[in-house]
Amino acid sequence: MTAKALAERTGIRTPRIRAFMEDGAQGPVLPTERELAEIAVALRLPLADVLGATRTPAKMTA
Repeated sequence: MTAKALAERTGIRTPRIRAFMEDGAQGPVLPTERELAEIAVALRLPLADVLGATRTPAKMTA
């Protein structure tokens, strides 16, 4: 799903979605719990998994 499509489904502005996707949980633009809940519903993911992912730094692979 693209950032634009997710933005349309959730009502969250596209630049915020892109920032979440590009910078992850450690970036300068942090999603609110409400935004995370909306993203979880749109992606059909358990909210607990989405909230947990925001607390865990993403690992870079080579």
